[in-house]
Amino acid sequence: MTQHSDNTAAVQRNEGTKDAARQADGVPAAALAPGATVLVTSATGKTGRRVVEAATTAGFTVRAASRKGPVVFDWHDPATWPGALEGAEAAYLCFPPDIGHPAAAGAIGALARQAVTLGVRRLVLLSARGEQQALPAEEALTSSGADWTVVRASWFAQNFSEGPLLDAVRAGELVFPAGEVREPFLDTRDLAEVVVAAFRDPGLVGRVVEIGGPRLLSFRDAVAEIAAASGNPVSYVPVPPHEYGEQLRGFGVPEEEVGFLIELFGDLLDGRNAHLSDGLRQVLGHEGRDFAAFAKEHAAEGVWRH
Repeated sequence: MTQHSDNTAAVQRNEGTKDAARQADGVPAAALAPGATVLVTSATGKTGRRVVEAATTAGFTVRAASRKGPVVFDWHDPATWPGALEGAEAAYLCFPPDIGHPAAAGAIGALARQAVTLGVRRLVLLSARGEQQALPAEEALTSSGADWTVVRASWFAQNFSEGPLLDAVRAGELVFPAGEVREPFLDTRDLAEVVVAAFRDPGLVGRVVEIGGPRLLSFRDAVAEIAAASGNPVSYVPVPPHEYGEQLRGFGVPEEEVGFLIELFGDLLDGRNAHLSDGLRQVLGHEGRDFAAFAKEHAAEGVWRH
């Protein structure tokens, strides 16, 4: 796919579902008041930490929830949900390990319905660009009666600085089944700003927002920029998905998760996402952080130091 800016699809309105969601009780969505309490699920994760920071900076009262911490929340334990939800006015929903997981739709739908019952109407869901497996979870949210926003994000720049890819980059060789496909790698801090905007702006209720970084890069390009910024040589070795699956099995990843990841990567890395969108600019009024700036900043912090 050639590079282009997909302006028409960047912020989509779901008219029918929006009307049903916002007018089910006759009360249209309104802006959250200063200091309103917002729940952040997966608050210690790659995106949750940044949402906590951005929402706090924006003046919200943030309830940071995770499986271990002062506010306990576990997607797989519904008994933990009411305590996290009660008293909040909005919530950021991030389902690990991925929204396309078979368990995601049921959990997200059940949580969203419970949230609405408890008065937590503004729900912002992290989804993924071009991921067909994510659609059931999105539909579970949009049919829940909530004032919803879906944020479909591209691959994160932070995948190279934390998580499973970090050790490979530090070791100087990234083996991954991405071929030479290009991605607009997204800084999770920009994602967090979009989530906070969705908390603030009633105009984003009932909308699907597609966001990504400002430039298309292959994984080979990305590790080259990391190498240039850090001064450490890093090579990229593309492999077929089944070969990458064998590598995951060697690391002790459960077979069910291996199968899910191989199917997911096979879909997401087939070129369908090799385009730019301006959803982030439409929401925030500016482009997102460039990957080169991300690489220089994290290299200066010593993230990729051996």
